[in-house]
Amino acid sequence: MPRTISMSVMTLVIGTLVSAGGNSCSAADEYDYDLVHSSVGFKARHLGISWIHGRFNDVSGNFSLDREDPSKSTFELTIKADSVDTANKARDEHLRQPDYFDTKQFPLITFKSTSTKAIKGGYEVTGDFTMHGKTNKVTLVLMGGKEHDFKKVKRVAFSTELSLKRSDYGFDPKAIRPTGIGDEALIFIDCEGVRE
Repeated sequence: MPRTISMSVMTLVIGTLVSAGGNSCSAADEYDYDLVHSSVGFKARHLGISWIHGRFNDVSGNFSLDREDPSKSTFELTIKADSVDTANKARDEHLRQPDYFDTKQFPLITFKSTSTKAIKGGYEVTGDFTMHGKTNKVTLVLMGGKEHDFKKVKRVAFSTELSLKRSDYGFDPKAIRPTGIGDEALIFIDCEGVRE
């Protein structure tokens, strides 16, 4: 699975910044994920000739930005797997079953950063991505980060995209085949964070 993500549309994220002693660092600005102005979408190959598109409707998280020391910035994202929505009720119910997301056993998809560094136009964030009960290290390129003050609420947004292989996360091999839904999935995140 690609461990480094090419940035484009996946506003991400979330987190709690802590100092070495475990206390909140006063230099950090903390933002909550704004579900109304954010989205987590995906697409996967169907029959090797087209794409199935979908999204997750129940997402939460937060992030902390330390602009004086970006390495102390942190991001977290939590997705409820059973909120999968492909605009087809029967397919969505199938995706919740054990041969796909198995949402009863693995209800959450999460990302939690372990390191952050500033890059031109955003941040490079490495962290643990957990899906279907398996965790892999991934690196996200989050583009954005400029704060905008609108109606006395401060907002920051990021975008990114991530390519994953379901086979790297223990999905049923019988459900991964060229004649059905393919192995690779592209995840798109557009995230807007808010703070007073």
